Amino acid sequence: MAEKIQYITTGRRKEATARVRMFEGSGKITVNSRPFNDYFTRESHRLIIMQPIELVKLPTQYDIYAKVLGGGASGQAGALRLGIARALVKIQESLKPVLKKAKFLTRDARARERKKYGRKRARKRFQYSKR
Repeated sequence: MAEKIQYITTGRRKEATARVRMFEGSGKITVNSRPFNDYFTRESHRLIIMQPIELVKLPTQYDIYAKVLGGGASGQAGALRLGIARALVKIQESLKPVLKKAKFLTRDARARERKKYGRKRARKRFQYSKR
């Protein structure tokens, strides 16, 4: 039996990491062994994840299996989007300019700023009292 060709990529955003496996199939998306719609309950997160697939118009040709670790839902959605976009480039190199122009291949480097001493949070200060 012939083995399916897999395209394995990684996407990161904030503290989240997504390991994405893409292979030919029926367009089913599985995240952490759960259906895509069950794992990401917010519609905005589902739209973010589907952006690269809809841009290149390949919605039902590939199955996506992803393991997502760390961060929150928004970070995980962004990490998954980057992983899917990178997998699409591995599948078809001619998609790279289209995905790059839409900024789906750019790793969003913004991360949470560390808490500073003498402060409540990274920038928030304690209330100042003159007297």
